[in-house]
Amino acid sequence: MHMARKPPFLTRAFWELTPEPSSFAPRSRWSNSDMDPTPPEKRTWTTFNYITYWISDAFNVATWDMASALLASGLSWRQALPCIVVGHTIIAAAITANGTIGARLHIPFPVLNRSSFGFWFSYFSVVSRLVLAMFWFAIQTYTGSECVYQMLKAIWPSFARLPNRLPAGANITSAQLLSYFLYWLIQLPFLLIPAHRIRWLFLVKSVAVTITGVSMMVWAFVVTGGAGAIFGQGASVSGSRLAWAWLSGLNSVLGNYATLSVNIPDFTRLAQHPRHQYIQLLVIPLSFTFIAFQGIVVTSAGYILYGAYYWDPLRLIDNWDNRAAAFFASLAFCLATLGTNIGANSISAANDFTALAPRWLNIRRGQILCALIGGWVIIPWEILATASGFLNFMGGYTVFLGPICAIMIVDYWFVKHQKIDVPALYNPHGRYHYIAGINWRAALALLVSVPPNLPGLINAINPAIEVGGGVYPYDIAWLLGFTLAGITYYASSVLFPARETLIKHAVDVDEAAAAALAKQERQRERDDEEAKEGEAGVAVREV
Repeated sequence: MHMARKPPFLTRAFWELTPEPSSFAPRSRWSNSDMDPTPPEKRTWTTFNYITYWISDAFNVATWDMASALLASGLSWRQALPCIVVGHTIIAAAITANGTIGARLHIPFPVLNRSSFGFWFSYFSVVSRLVLAMFWFAIQTYTGSECVYQMLKAIWPSFARLPNRLPAGANITSAQLLSYFLYWLIQLPFLLIPAHRIRWLFLVKSVAVTITGVSMMVWAFVVTGGAGAIFGQGASVSGSRLAWAWLSGLNSVLGNYATLSVNIPDFTRLAQHPRHQYIQLLVIPLSFTFIAFQGIVVTSAGYILYGAYYWDPLRLIDNWDNRAAAFFASLAFCLATLGTNIGANSISAANDFTALAPRWLNIRRGQILCALIGGWVIIPWEILATASGFLNFMGGYTVFLGPICAIMIVDYWFVKHQKIDVPALYNPHGRYHYIAGINWRAALALLVSVPPNLPGLINAINPAIEVGGGVYPYDIAWLLGFTLAGITYYASSVLFPARETLIKHAVDVDEAAAAALAKQERQRERDDEEAKEGEAGVAVREV
């Protein structure tokens, strides 16, 4: 009697992954082909690709939300726009500083972080970033569902009158939940495109969203009678309240892309040359400021026309009578959200999943997990219920990301002086093991930089808890955390240097990969020779 054979997908071999032949990891449990340094044939991104990536990424509902929410917080356009310029200039500098590391070493964020945090402590950063990326994925998926809702309503106006079977306190209707499910399905196939090929989506998106954004801005000027009517609105706060509102807005701007400030190596590792990603320093503040300006103009026009600040542009579109305009504008925002969710959230979360279980998870599998967990476990419509709630969420996770970003920058540029032993980053017992896999200097930097912001974070989550003046540090959480962590990490690293991690010359990734591959080839040849000798010995004995 013969037992039935298991289907291939039920076998261990079907799911287990293997590293590239040139992998630096001592065993497959520590790496796979997606975690290994990017091979030359996959380094396909040029300066043009980074320009289109950031233009396409800037045009999304979150950017419009940010600009418009600043107006809702009491700032005038003259105060909100400089806030956006300063915030994106600062975050662009941080992104470029960390991005250069990825472009030089061609390794993802989870691997790079081991240099400063230690092999095991780096998982704290990885898990933190993973959770935040999935939250952002959920938020952008809900935003995309709003686009689908407006598109369906533009085609079939009766869709807006679909009977709601959900309770009023759910913050979502049956029609909106259906739209959410449809967008999640539309989005899923795009998550499976490899990162080095997805750049073409950003090119298409950058053209489509630029046309849409400029068209909406022109519409705002025309229907309100010119700039005078729009820009005549002043601030509703003054004095110290104005100053802290501005700083709080700056912190929210920084929080908008604080995640990418630490995980940008996931994308710059794909650069053909490190200089190709330097353009980020210029394109980020320019593109985000211009698109935020569009958001301010359109939101201001909405206030004049409809008597309310629609900080979500899709709620503004909901008031339009022109169904064709509503459909195509919503379609553009749908495409914009799709590209942003893939570029800023899904791929980032997938890299983290890969680092947590490289034997079983690669980027494609990680993206599917992110789609399932981020799409259905997290409830984004609760986070985005109000403008203040949105700002609190944006600023909240900067408490951790600012310090992590500072530690990575200071470690590479000022402590290790751009000299990293890349193969050692894949070895849990290598030079970046520090003490029990933990770099206590990074832990100390977090211990110094995070607590000052916790009272304000607690108050933001639950305003009923009074913390007095403790709310003010939280209004500058990213800058405060970045500064305290950077100074603490540098001082402790200079006073108590980890000498085993300080090398005289950087290890070239490509040369090391070629040497590792040659070593494996020599080992394979020796194994083949030993096998042949064994076969010859058996033949002699038989004779």
